[in-house]
Amino acid sequence: MSEWAIALIAAASAIAGSVVTGWYTRSAGIRQADALLESVRMTLRAESDHREFALRRQTYAEFLGAAEARILAERNGRGGPDDEVLLQRALSGVLLEGPADAVAAAQHLVDCLRRHEKPDELNRAKLTFVSVAQECCASR
Repeated sequence: MSEWAIALIAAASAIAGSVVTGWYTRSAGIRQADALLESVRMTLRAESDHREFALRRQTYAEFLGAAEARILAERNGRGGPDDEVLLQRALSGVLLEGPADAVAAAQHLVDCLRRHEKPDELNRAKLTFVSVAQECCASR
């Protein structure tokens, strides 16, 4: 075999090897890129869920604080004019955040306060809201 034929076979083998290696490298790179994108998506989803949970928890805590202030005012008869405004604002937050069970429990507590229910009924309504809020936060 001539030197040209050997050189041609060697060059063709090198090119074929490069093409095959390049093809597998490209495939591996695409798989790695897809895995990286999925990892980023999962991280963003988890962060979004955490922010949503934190906001909901804060909203429930603000409502509970405003309700406690009103309950205390009911007991000692020394409520301020801002108490009703704070309670209504906190209730609005719960209405926006939901879910329906938490909204219903919060609305029931506010209704009890506005009807000047007995302390036992106010406490039951408050505990019901706390239970529903804990359930909503635990399901996250």
